[in-house]
Amino acid sequence: MDLFIEKIKSTHTLDDAKALLLSQIDNNQKIITALDFASKWHEGQYRKSGEPYIIHPILVASFVSYFGGDEEMVISALLHDVLEDTPCSSEEIVEIFGEHVGKLVEGLTKIIEIREEKLIPSTSDERLISSALSFRKMLLASISDVRVLVIKLCDRLHNMLTLDALSPAKQKRISEETLVVYAPIAHRLGISKLKNALEDLSFYYLMPEEYKKIESLLFAKDQELQLALNSFTDEVTKLLLQNGFVDKSFEIQKRIKHLYSIYTKMHRKGICIDEVLDLMAIRVLVKEPLDCYKALGIIHQNFTPLISRFKDYIAIPKDNGYQTIHTTIFNNTSIIETQIRTFDMHKTAEYGIAAHWKYKGVSGLSPKLEWLNELKNQSDEGEDITEMYSLAKDDLYSEDISVFSPKGDIYTLPRGATALDFAYAVHTEVGNRALKAYINKTRVPLLTELKNGDIVNIETADKLILRCSWIESLKTAKAKNAMKLNCKQKRKELNILIGENILLNVFNLKYEEIEPYIQKLHLEQNLYKLAIDHDYLQEIILQLKRAIIKDTKILPIISPIRKYKLKIQKFENLIFHTTTSISKVMFDYCCHPKRGDDIVAFKDGSNAVIHHQFCTNSYTKLKKRVPTFFVEWAKERPDTYKLIVSIENKKGSLADFLQFLAKIDVNLVTIELSEHENSEAIFFKMEVEVPKESIDKLISAKNNKYRVIEFVPIADAYKSV
Repeated sequence: MDLFIEKIKSTHTLDDAKALLLSQIDNNQKIITALDFASKWHEGQYRKSGEPYIIHPILVASFVSYFGGDEEMVISALLHDVLEDTPCSSEEIVEIFGEHVGKLVEGLTKIIEIREEKLIPSTSDERLISSALSFRKMLLASISDVRVLVIKLCDRLHNMLTLDALSPAKQKRISEETLVVYAPIAHRLGISKLKNALEDLSFYYLMPEEYKKIESLLFAKDQELQLALNSFTDEVTKLLLQNGFVDKSFEIQKRIKHLYSIYTKMHRKGICIDEVLDLMAIRVLVKEPLDCYKALGIIHQNFTPLISRFKDYIAIPKDNGYQTIHTTIFNNTSIIETQIRTFDMHKTAEYGIAAHWKYKGVSGLSPKLEWLNELKNQSDEGEDITEMYSLAKDDLYSEDISVFSPKGDIYTLPRGATALDFAYAVHTEVGNRALKAYINKTRVPLLTELKNGDIVNIETADKLILRCSWIESLKTAKAKNAMKLNCKQKRKELNILIGENILLNVFNLKYEEIEPYIQKLHLEQNLYKLAIDHDYLQEIILQLKRAIIKDTKILPIISPIRKYKLKIQKFENLIFHTTTSISKVMFDYCCHPKRGDDIVAFKDGSNAVIHHQFCTNSYTKLKKRVPTFFVEWAKERPDTYKLIVSIENKKGSLADFLQFLAKIDVNLVTIELSEHENSEAIFFKMEVEVPKESIDKLISAKNNKYRVIEFVPIADAYKSV
């Protein structure tokens, strides 16, 4: 594909563009008619670069043809801007080229229409919401025919190749949209060539310094890497020929990982380029599926494999039809990823859903689009478009595992998915009523992480079970979305109780004493706002004060001279709006609320006790009318880091380290015992929130009892754009 992209990049005249397209289509008269039709309508139009506009749709059509687009797709690519940029009507397109082409062009035009007339500046906080909106609308516009997506991806690829003609602000904005909207769709459609090209081009414009740094590192190591790859390729070729494979019955390809994937691997794991395990890779292509396993056996017998990195996507294909055996092996001082698949599997892996059209008649190339329908359902149900985008993106970019129902049905889930995610994958109602989980016939908690090949069985209850505090522990968009919808009404009910109990605290009254005034002022519909909007709370407090004093002139039940003014009190990450002073804040042991959770603060003398809002004990207290405070998380949040610390294997050592964290204002979010341990020291993995001023103190932490050995930011490259 690199050679074809270079051809596209070097094509700047109309004659050259036509020649390139015609070299792809074998003199198809309908496509030639469409070429003439588009040329007529775009006559006199020019791009920012000064080139005739028609060159763009011709080169987009060339990409579509390269990726195997059928006749209707190539014609639609030629016409994709005609409705938007010229007076041509959709009726005229249907009359000349047919209803199918008309629908494809209309679908492409819808995608164009939903994008803003002016690109939002990269510095704007709106950019994620805008991209999310574009993402959802694009899915909905193209859901009836996935070919629209393939054409649009080719259109975006050519746009990315010609960004030099635009201003830096537009270059960055379009690259952001490409990285968070279009590249994930290319990934999910299985078109790896397109995905990699879109990512690297976006990376070039979004992070030029990082791009050049990795490019220069690869250039400096190029000879060393190529020599290692050539040596390994020669060795594998020799072994295959010695063990039953005939010359020319197989092919070995070699590659260096593409730039953006190297960057994301380094960024996510906090490693340098030398630590990227799959920097080098070879691909062994054979004729039959059984030959894949024969080649695998030969390679594993002669090299040391990293068993933890072995994946068999031939026996258990991905949703998009991808089939390949992945293994990573040691070769002298090098670590090389090795992929093994058949020539037919290779076509699917490189071209994804486009292989369905490019290689007609090849078995196993029918498109699988259940994921697209699932995302459509999520976007129909969800109200928060940014949240929908975030959830969908997580699913699109996740590495997959495959698990089984007791009947042998295969379910593909993102790595890290839990038994409860599986329950929702089976059916929303199974997830909503999930009671018990069994993995490989062993009873496990519902939040147990699944492994490739697990057999999962879910027992259900007779009614809906709310587990609103579990949402962030789930992995799949479907499970999170369903649970959030279930919890929305419950949250409103709880906020009503919290709001009423805040009023009880403010006025020091019993519920039956204040309820008549709530009804008199018709506050019932908006009581939930009292728990989430402190300005509204202050307004209602003053209204109630006036109503109560007016109604009880002779013997007022509240102080007429007291102002009942809300004052702010801060305790670390918490902000209280209260009419009384709080001496101390405590977190209750029963529900372990952490930063960002929905919380409620109960009055306990002069103290505030924090519970998770969905905690069972909290609900009991609310129903018993225990007074509450208005509380919210501080908006400023310290950065989150992954920490691995070596702690002396002696009583009290962990407590000393935790005391040290508290002393330097570091908040512990999670902690778990690492798999690596010995008699002298135990390793703990932690997730911590660290204020900037405490970073150096934490990194340099070292004494006889503990030592910090890894400290990396928890950040996702996809979220950083």
